[in-house]
Amino acid sequence: MGVTVITLVIGILITVVVGAILFWVIDKYCRDARLAQLLKLLVILVCLGSIVSRLLPVLGYPSFP
Repeated sequence: MGVTVITLVIGILITVVVGAILFWVIDKYCRDARLAQLLKLLVILVCLGSIVSRLLPVLGYPSFP
């Protein structure tokens, strides 16, 4: 159980770091404010989906195929 939790936390931290890097890239290179907001929203949704898909098997729900 301990290795599973450590793997879960590492996976979530990697997802958060990648999301933060994408936020920085969007802020740096996207000049249009509306497009930047849409891209940031997309990054948030993808990161949340990734985190939820990692949490479901640990909580006892079957994972997505």
